[in-house]
Amino acid sequence: MKIKRTFRLPPDVIDQLAEFALRKRVGQPDIVEAALRSFMSPDNSEQLEAALSRRLDRIDRHLGRLDEQTEITTEALALFVRFWLTANPPLPDSGHAAVQAQGKERYEGFVQALARRLEGSERLGG
Repeated sequence: MKIKRTFRLPPDVIDQLAEFALRKRVGQPDIVEAALRSFMSPDNSEQLEAALSRRLDRIDRHLGRLDEQTEITTEALALFVRFWLTANPPLPDSGHAAVQAQGKERYEGFVQALARRLEGSERLGG
């Protein structure tokens, strides 16, 4: 058995309620009842807080992994550059033009290979 109550609501809320009920093909009293139950539910806010907390924890773990991977990548690049600079002697002044042309060609090949790897599923890191 339901008890009848009368409430005064702003016209825009009444219009929204009527429109929503029509769109969902549900009676207005059913919508009001569901909204009131949801609003007064003691664990609704606790459920929302728990879900938000889980999502934030997951994001935090993901960011931690990204931070670790970025640090590893930076260290690997720095080590490679240091090794490369140590292992390759400086060029004589007479060979700069030829070496620059060859370097440009090799760099373009590197960029193309990188693009192919990024477009495909084959990756070095996993």
